[in-house]
Order: sequence, then structure tokens, then C-alpha cells
Amino acid sequence: MTSPHDFWPAPAAEHPVTATVSIGGSKSITNRALIIAALSSTPSTIHGALRSRDTDLMISALEAMGIEIRTGSEYSGTPNRTLEVIPRVLRGGNIECGLAGTVMRFVPPIAAIATGSVFFDGDPEARVRPMGAVLDALRELGADIDGDTLPFTVNPAGDIGGEVEIDSSASSQFVSGLLLAGMRYPKGLTLRPTGDVPSRPHIDMTVDMLRQAGVTVIEDAPEDGGAFHVQAGEVRGRTWHVEPDLSNATPFLAAAAVTRGRVTVADWPVDTVQPGDRIREILQAMGCRVLLKPRGADGSGVHDLTVEGPATLHGVTLDMGDIGELTPTVAAMAALADTPSELTGIAHLRGHETNRLEALVTEINRLGGRATELDDGIRIDPIPLHGGDWMSYADHRMATAGAIIGLRVPGVRVENIATTGKTMPDFNIRWSEMVGLPLAQDGGQP
Repeated sequence: MTSPHDFWPAPAAEHPVTATVSIGGSKSITNRALIIAALSSTPSTIHGALRSRDTDLMISALEAMGIEIRTGSEYSGTPNRTLEVIPRVLRGGNIECGLAGTVMRFVPPIAAIATGSVFFDGDPEARVRPMGAVLDALRELGADIDGDTLPFTVNPAGDIGGEVEIDSSASSQFVSGLLLAGMRYPKGLTLRPTGDVPSRPHIDMTVDMLRQAGVTVIEDAPEDGGAFHVQAGEVRGRTWHVEPDLSNATPFLAAAAVTRGRVTVADWPVDTVQPGDRIREILQAMGCRVLLKPRGADGSGVHDLTVEGPATLHGVTLDMGDIGELTPTVAAMAALADTPSELTGIAHLRGHETNRLEALVTEINRLGGRATELDDGIRIDPIPLHGGDWMSYADHRMATAGAIIGLRVPGVRVENIATTGKTMPDFNIRWSEMVGLPLAQDGGQP
């Protein structure tokens, strides 16, 4: 076990990394499926649901509001499980958000229809994450809320719903959280996002899952304002099958890229709205060979994705506005490339688990690198790096970025590697196994 102030010696790869890895279920899909199931009128089953801190926090939040969730079979070899969700009338309770954006932004919109007051709080880092836009939007829709950031309380209100604008420039989760709840608002919901909407694929994921569940969601064309209209009504439970988390797969694929190795990720979905799928084209642009091969002939859409690292990794110039969560992985690779990189369109990352732009610049430069923060991104001019401590800022993707750099730079120590448990339990164990190192009795380095 590790404490928040422990430093994990990131394993350096003495040879090209060669491995096949299986990735746990998508956190984004798991938590959306849990919300939709909780708002349905009949039970739902979720197969392949990720078991991690963020999904456990979502389960605990829904249980605190009266929803019954039964844990079924575990998936051998993965941090996945089957969940049965039995909806109940939502009641008041106390919600612990941790550092989970999906909990602090998806649960308040459904708390607005609870029969009692719902109190929200979270980790110290969560108290500075943007929340005002979604809380103000809920007030305009008729909700009664005390507070503008964590901690805050959502009190019982009368009829809720109708039409509202929301500044979604800080997070797509503001839009998704309201859309997920709109079907249960007596007046339905018309939502007009304003500003540049980051991480648009996550909104597409929300709309796609709502439609799979039978919810009527109509989206206006951009030239007509781009509003979303969610029709109120009953939604019956269903069976969900959760895809592997493609964003969580990216550090493992990066291991091939930076070590001239060959890494295969099993069960890569071809027809997906996950933003993590964009890593394929990014790796190709950086010089990697990317192979997507079907497994079997049953037409199931299951493929294996293999990445072969190049002799020399190249820098890239990318607008990552839709795929901001991939920035730490791409920045880590860029720091080990042979030409400069500019990653832009990601000003909203300043409001993620930490200010990821500032954190990436600070940590790359701490190891002797040359990174510069831009108005809406980061520039990285690769120069030789040296070992040292890499701080994680309680941010799972910062921790994995440090592990990637550590493959090529001996002596990197990642602070609080346990924070990866937010979405990837036992990441350090799986990473060491991939590199081919033996494990100590406690799962750390020998």
C-alpha cells in the first residue's frame, strides 16, 4: 500500500516493451449507465462495469439517495464487474464526490428531483473545480441550491425543467449532467450550450446512451443554435455492456511508442464514440505503426489494437479541444520526441483534477525539459531529461504521464502512484508486469 506522499520508482525499460494488455471498462460509460439505470422505472444490468474509485463513488452516491445496487460476478483478470441497479424514489442524503467530476456534475441534476436535501462535498482539490455554471443552470430550471462550489446542498423543489442556457466552456460534463437528468424533469429540458464546448465526444456519448435507453433527444443544427431537447417520460431499464476504457489504454500504447516496442490492447471497439480512439491517428502522426485486426469471424466488432514504436518519435501540432483527456499521455511522448510539439485547444484543462497545463509544464521542466504554457495549451521543445521526482497533484493522468517518461529516463520517481486508482486500480502492478519486472510482496518495486 502507498500513502499520498510516497514516491514510486518508475521502471525504466532496458529493452523495447513487448506486451499484450487488457483494459478495464470505461469509467465514462459505467457512470453514465449508472445514472440512466437509477432514473429508469425498472431494473438494469451493467456488464463490464469498471471497479475504481470514481465508479465506487458514483455507486455510493446513488445508494445514499436510496438506489439499490447489487454487485454480481467479477471479471477474471480485469477490474470489472456486473452490477444490477434497482431504481427507487430518490431521497435526501450525503454525497462524497472525492475528485470525481462525473459525481459532482452528474448527481446534482438528479438530486434536484429528490424528496429530501442532498449535501455534496469532496476532496480538497475538488472544492476549487468549476461548478458554478451547472448550479446556476439548475437554479434557473427551478432547483433550490445553497452554495456555488463544493460543499453545497440541493434542496427539494417543485416542478423543475424547461429551457436554460449554460456556459459549457469549462467542461462538457455540465452539459452531460443536465442531459442525463432531463428525462425525469416534469417539464423536460431544452439546453442551449454557450461558448466553445470542449470534449465534444463525451456529449455525443451521453446523447447516444440516452437514445439507446429510449430517451427522445433532439439536437438542433449548429446554425440554429445547437440546442438539445430532452423529452420527459418514463424510461425502462435495460442491459448495458461497457466497452474498455480507451483513454486508460493510451499510456500502455505510449510505452510501445517511446521504447520502440510492440504493445497490443485486446478488445478494442471499432464503432465507438470514446475520445480515446483518437490515439490511433496521433500515434501514427508521431511515427508509430498502428494495426487494428479483427479477432475471430463472428462479426462481433471485437479487434486487437497493436502499436509498434518507431526508431525516432516525432513531435506533433494538434488541436486537442475534443480530446483533452489524452493531453498528459501525448505530452509525455512529446517530451521524448525529436522535434517540438504544440498541443492547443485545451485551456479547459486548467479546471480538471488539477491545472493540468501548469502541472505538465512544471513537471517536464523539473526533469530538465523545456515546456512552455500557452494561452490554450502547451509547447514542448524536447531536450535530454534527467531523473527526479514527478509530482502527481492527486491526478491519475499526471501520474501515468510520469510513468511513461520514466520508461526512457532512469531515476524518475512518481509521487502518489496510488492516485491512478481513480480509474485504473493496480496500475503500478500492471505497468511493472508490462515492463517485465518482478514484483515485491506488497505489489511495489523489489
